[in-house]
Amino acid sequence: MIFTPSRFRFRVTAMRETVAAENRPYHHGDLRRALIDAARRLLESEGPTALSLRAVAREAGVSPAAPYHHFKDKGELLDAVAHEGWDMLNAQMAKSKAEANSIQDKLTNLGVAYVRFAQTNPALYRVMYDSSRDKEMLPDHAHMENDSAYCQVRDTFVEAGADVSDTIDLELATNAAWCAAHGMAEMIGFKQFDHLKVALGGEEAFIRAVFQHLGIFAAGQGR
Repeated sequence: MIFTPSRFRFRVTAMRETVAAENRPYHHGDLRRALIDAARRLLESEGPTALSLRAVAREAGVSPAAPYHHFKDKGELLDAVAHEGWDMLNAQMAKSKAEANSIQDKLTNLGVAYVRFAQTNPALYRVMYDSSRDKEMLPDHAHMENDSAYCQVRDTFVEAGADVSDTIDLELATNAAWCAAHGMAEMIGFKQFDHLKVALGGEEAFIRAVFQHLGIFAAGQGR
């Protein structure tokens, strides 16, 4: 079989790229961790459409076959990235709650932390919910585990005086608070709020004021 010079150069280049990728020194130690971190970087810099196992491998500096040792497809990788996002949100909300003194401030801080997380990690935040749209509910670690964001809100309501035996009322209050924070995260960039942000002294002051005007964020109201 006769190769033209251009075709010959193309084949050599492709082979060299493959060999280079496979022989590239790997310094991460934890391949799964490195792949998730690479996926997060790509999400925030280029968006979900740019994400593929091959692109993540390239970003992590490993061979194209390496991701398949941990993820069978892009969906599994996105689920792992979403899991990471929920863990980050949980930690950020816990830190924010710990910085407050009063019950009302704890609830407000939880809401502010949620919105700030969504603003800081927009692509990750979207993946956290997108990965659950074809499922019946959010993953267990997002709402069932004791350190989850959901449980932090629920437990703070109990701390505020909610009747723990009235499970329906407690669940309604927790879901109301969650929906309020999620709605604020979706709408915070709307220009129609700009004059309120100016009047109140900034965006965070606006977020706090909105939450403080919601009865569900006021300690002991009706409880």
